[in-house]
Amino acid sequence: MIWLIIGIVVTVVAVIGIIVVEEEINLKCLLGLLSLLIIIPGFIGSVPTGNVGIKTSFGKVLDDNLSKGVNIKAPWEKIVNMDVRVQKYENANSLETSTKDMQVVTNISASVNYQLSSQEAPKLYRTVGIKYNETVLEPAIQETIKSTISQYNASELVSMRSEIAIVMVDTLNEKMKDYGISISSLTINNFDFSAEYNASIERKAVAEQNALAAAQELEKEKIEAEKKIVKAEAEKKANEMKQQSLTDNIIKEKFIEKWNGELPKATGDGNILDISGFIK
Repeated sequence: MIWLIIGIVVTVVAVIGIIVVEEEINLKCLLGLLSLLIIIPGFIGSVPTGNVGIKTSFGKVLDDNLSKGVNIKAPWEKIVNMDVRVQKYENANSLETSTKDMQVVTNISASVNYQLSSQEAPKLYRTVGIKYNETVLEPAIQETIKSTISQYNASELVSMRSEIAIVMVDTLNEKMKDYGISISSLTINNFDFSAEYNASIERKAVAEQNALAAAQELEKEKIEAEKKIVKAEAEKKANEMKQQSLTDNIIKEKFIEKWNGELPKATGDGNILDISGFIK
């Protein structure tokens, strides 16, 4: 194929060379040469790298498996190129919807990376056409973003942003599988809540901070009170032990003062020792 093109180019160059050398310009030869130069491009078509080539004739698909590079075709035939590389979609107009708890979400923007299947691209061209972005992809992306957000509360939309994006990817892949379009990733770039909701969030945050501070202060007072109780109980125990110690010492001192040096005498049945005289 490429050699045919090279041969045509060489022939044209040779004819021009002959005319120049002979210094004679034959009108018929010149017209034939010009016609050839006009006709040749009509027989050549190209398929860039990263594309699938589809040859058509008056809208009818003739060949849907053209290889990349230069391809020969009839002048009335066209080669339609379908990009099968990873492409990026970003919504030009911001979206608006509501959350599950009826909070309005505005200025929604997202980025979606997608790719056509090489095997399914010809089918997509036959059934949808070259403007598949506008026809099927963009409406599906926008509808999925809106419907998915409506399944979550406003607080979840903030705290589960990445998880919600994954749900959107799965939903889109399910919708696009029949068209041979796969979604590799989706990023929620921006969204805004109403001014009223933002104000309520701020008030809630302030209230939570105040409640946290009060709880911390209460816990601090509780710990201080427990410390005082423990300290008081320790002091009471120490005083009781001190009082007991003093009482024992007084008894011993009185015993010593009353003792005349004689051992106490046993009375009764022999099991009871009478020492009453020593502590009077």
